[in-house]
Amino acid sequence: MTTYLALIYNTDQAWHDDVPVAPSEEYNEFGRAAAAVLRGGNALHSTATATTVRVSGGKGGDILTTDGPYAETKEVLTGYYLLECADLEEAVKTAAMIPAAWNGGAIEVRPVVNFG
Repeated sequence: MTTYLALIYNTDQAWHDDVPVAPSEEYNEFGRAAAAVLRGGNALHSTATATTVRVSGGKGGDILTTDGPYAETKEVLTGYYLLECADLEEAVKTAAMIPAAWNGGAIEVRPVVNFG
């Protein structure tokens, strides 16, 4: 079995730290339908909470931070799932069940490198 990362790209979400947000029924339904291959996943706070980190001058150099995401785009990374599937075909079929895939977003599926 291979582990795949399903990256969810959609319009930016405005979650609030002080208000718990429950997943929509569509995402709950996906969780139940894909339970056999799901190994984890989470939503991400909006890009307004992002900090981009760079190091100038190589390892140990000056740490440079920028408020916000690495790049300004229409669709942003809003969450992810870890899927353990037999092959890419199964991972793609599973990713197609994630609500963002048909609600104006996109799902990027990538195999995870296992170093150990």
